[in-house]
Amino acid sequence: MLEETIHLEESKSLLDALIEKPEKFKEYHANEIAKILKEIYNQEGLESFLGYTRAIPEEYLGEVLLELPENIKDEALHELSASKLAEVVDELDSDDAADLMQDIEEIDSEKEQEVLSGLDKEDIEDIKRLKKYEEDEAGSIMQTELFSAQLDETIGEAVERLKKLKREEDLDNIHQVFIVDKFNMLIGVIMLEDIITYDFDKKFRDYFDKTHKMIQTVRATDKISDVVHIFSDYDLVVLPVVDNHGVLVGRITSDDIYDIIEEQATDQIYKMAGVDDETEEDKDIASITKKRGIWLGINLITAILASLVIGLFDETIQKYVALAVLMPIVASMGGNAGTQSLTIMVRQIALGEMTWSEARESVKQEIIVALLNGLIFAVLMGVIALFWFHDHRLGIVIGLAMVINLLAAGFFGALIPLGLKKIGTDPAVASTVLLTTVTDVLGFFAFLGLAKIILA
Repeated sequence: MLEETIHLEESKSLLDALIEKPEKFKEYHANEIAKILKEIYNQEGLESFLGYTRAIPEEYLGEVLLELPENIKDEALHELSASKLAEVVDELDSDDAADLMQDIEEIDSEKEQEVLSGLDKEDIEDIKRLKKYEEDEAGSIMQTELFSAQLDETIGEAVERLKKLKREEDLDNIHQVFIVDKFNMLIGVIMLEDIITYDFDKKFRDYFDKTHKMIQTVRATDKISDVVHIFSDYDLVVLPVVDNHGVLVGRITSDDIYDIIEEQATDQIYKMAGVDDETEEDKDIASITKKRGIWLGINLITAILASLVIGLFDETIQKYVALAVLMPIVASMGGNAGTQSLTIMVRQIALGEMTWSEARESVKQEIIVALLNGLIFAVLMGVIALFWFHDHRLGIVIGLAMVINLLAAGFFGALIPLGLKKIGTDPAVASTVLLTTVTDVLGFFAFLGLAKIILA
């Protein structure tokens, strides 16, 4: 507890120093400031958190708010005045401004209108343009700030224009010049590192060749999942966005893609555990209990099904007590083997790395791997059972059951996600429950059924 107090006091001292000399905020990433504010909120409460939040200059506060956890950010947006928020939004890039305005709208639609009224016309148009896109469309995460030049513009003129925009802090993270025609249709890109080697008195046309036309683009209405794949496949830093006519309308930067990849990974992990990420972040005990309770109830039903199977063989278990000792091993091995196959398949489906034509080979591979592992551990467990209980028949029973259950686990671990995807259900949500039911029920049935036949 003492270490936490010391850490908090050091963080607050740093924040006090930054507030006293605001220009020093440039030396720290927004995420670092957000972590300090989060600690203040958690250890000292809302009022202390708001006091520091209000003292942070508007030009830095927007990015800090976007780095905060949802529940803490919502508290800040609810308490900060509309005039303060308008100044904050005005300092943000268009994509971040649209995101923050969306957050404000979800909390208080009237305040959102007040904030909008405090912005200039150009900012309002940019925000409204971005908000018209669906959440899963590329246009929703693009920013309208970019640097473009026409083919017949001299390089010197373009560089001077870029210098002016940088001095006025209207642009950042510029790595290339998008080359457009007189109708603003994108025709290619030239990297800044190349431009600085060119003769500034010449035009872009003098250096523009077919290599500059080899550029990846997305339409504003394309799915974000497609954008993620393009960034991943081509190791991009920036991706231009065009409309349906090829007109350059914005760009997507890698920082937004990193956030999306992190969100998707977190979402997959939560779903596979039967947990709702939004509910967990809200810290509402009642909601968390309810959401988790639903999945626990479903798991209870599957556990009862497995118990009913065991109940069918109660006489056999009473006769051979060793079966009760060995049963959990069969179910556990099947569950773990199935989870391995399940995780691989869900990931490949989520990342779009698997087509339906490739699915058959993937299922075949998982079955072969499961069968080989089944044979290996069947022999191993058979020998262990023989020396443990001095009954070779028991070794045969658990060995055969191990092969059957691991084979079923590999098969269904691969097939269940594909089946759920085919019917339009998210594989990450229901796969685990279905797989647990299969491996437990089938594993117990195979083990106890074989025991009844072989040991009788």
